[in-house]
Amino acid sequence: MSRDNIDHQFVDTDPEIIEASLILLYQEMTGMSVNPASPERLFIAWLTDACVQILALVNHAANQNLLSRAVDENLDALGEMLYPGITRPQAQPAVTTMEFTISDVQASSLLIPKGTRVAVENSALVFETTEDVYVTIGNLSVDAPAVCQTAGIVGNGYTAGQIAEAVDVFPYFLSCRNITMSDGGADIATDDEYYDLMVSSRDAFTTAGAIGSYKYWAASASIEIADVVVNSPAPGEVGIYVLMDDGTMASAEVKDLVAAACNADSVRPLTDLVTVRDPDVVPYDITMTYYIDSAASQSGVEIASGVDAAVAAYQVWQATKLGRDINPSKLVSMLMGVPGVKRVVVSDPGYAVLSDGTGNATPELAQAGTVTVTNGGYENE
Repeated sequence: MSRDNIDHQFVDTDPEIIEASLILLYQEMTGMSVNPASPERLFIAWLTDACVQILALVNHAANQNLLSRAVDENLDALGEMLYPGITRPQAQPAVTTMEFTISDVQASSLLIPKGTRVAVENSALVFETTEDVYVTIGNLSVDAPAVCQTAGIVGNGYTAGQIAEAVDVFPYFLSCRNITMSDGGADIATDDEYYDLMVSSRDAFTTAGAIGSYKYWAASASIEIADVVVNSPAPGEVGIYVLMDDGTMASAEVKDLVAAACNADSVRPLTDLVTVRDPDVVPYDITMTYYIDSAASQSGVEIASGVDAAVAAYQVWQATKLGRDINPSKLVSMLMGVPGVKRVVVSDPGYAVLSDGTGNATPELAQAGTVTVTNGGYENE
């Protein structure tokens, strides 16, 4: 549910109506006429401007008492009053799994203590391990969970091997590196995200036996989750499928967070076996040609840049909802919105219906493969 960001008009702020009312009131009080160029008229015009500003503040203050229009601290205060226990999600740090390797097999287990720090190459970002781990006898390496010391999305997206500069070196240390992409970091929730969380929390008043309840608890694991599908592939089983804001499937770390949220004793009915799963990926290619209006005022470089941006936006749109049909008409629509583009011919993709998870089927996710964009040149109108 999206917020309505258009303010209600609790009091009228039309300056013409206010000025006419003030003139009429002045004439009734003094018995004098107010002429257009009189000093009284100039004073009333100034007073009208002041009244308009005051009434605008009154409207703003009144709107801050409405959940769908309040902002910042006002929204937090309303949330505390109307939805106790549902606070604005704060920034969360990214997580990953580190692999530590030692130089030689040891005769006893070697401790790598909690808090061991590893930095991102060519960056000030530092990750630290969250538990003690041991390189056991006869082994040269061990894996350890790690969390970014800086909260927010800034720690997301580092692929395997990019977090590899040791800050804290222990005995027999040889090397370290992340073996999973860092993920799960989130900035503090926006007003719209916090509002959606409060509204969806109505589904959480009972345990997570209903689809809406499981969706709420799954989404509560990370503010970066864009879509959740819940179904029951078999009696007593609950399948949860999660999609991130950037159109990617959830990492192992995010899926662990979702599983923990949905398997809590206060959430999951005892009879449910809850698992977090990946959707089926449906690949598609983009092959298209665009033609430029010969009368276009934009340069070819500007138009090409706009086309590339539209194609990229289409890929994001296509991948930010589970079960969204592959729809080339949406691509054409976006491209035709680029100034200077006269027409578009899309060879691929063709329209395809994707499973949205209903009927307990696995939901599908469209992901772009090869993208081929051809400039067909200029054409007359």
